[in-house]
Amino acid sequence: MTRHFTIRLPIGLPLLNANQRPHHAVKARMTAAIRAAAMQACSEDPTMRAALVLAGDQPAIRQAYILGVLHPPSRRRADPANWYPSFKAAVDGLVDAGVLEDDDHTRVIGPDMRIGPVVQGGRISLHIQELDQITFAAFQWRTAS
Repeated sequence: MTRHFTIRLPIGLPLLNANQRPHHAVKARMTAAIRAAAMQACSEDPTMRAALVLAGDQPAIRQAYILGVLHPPSRRRADPANWYPSFKAAVDGLVDAGVLEDDDHTRVIGPDMRIGPVVQGGRISLHIQELDQITFAAFQWRTAS
């Protein structure tokens, strides 16, 4: 049986957008804050915390599909893919928390970004589906050599 987890980052957390051009120091601080928030959210979620405890010193999930959901602060049109830098930082936070060993192509499919319901203040969430090796292989893109 595959497991599913939902990690919700704090409402109102400043997010990175690909259309922004912040100073590199500002971008680094925002990235670190998002990573830390994702790591903290893992420890606050009872289901994820239990999976981490059960895994011990191993990653809680070996391979996963991740759906990233942007919950905008208003009903204005939005392009969730523009928030990729935020989703990337959040997935790195999953690695920091020990959920995944790494977020490379051999372990993670995604994050696929989608728009979700409006949340006053805005937020992003990660929906993580654990995949077995056969399902993971079926999802991977194969190129002819």
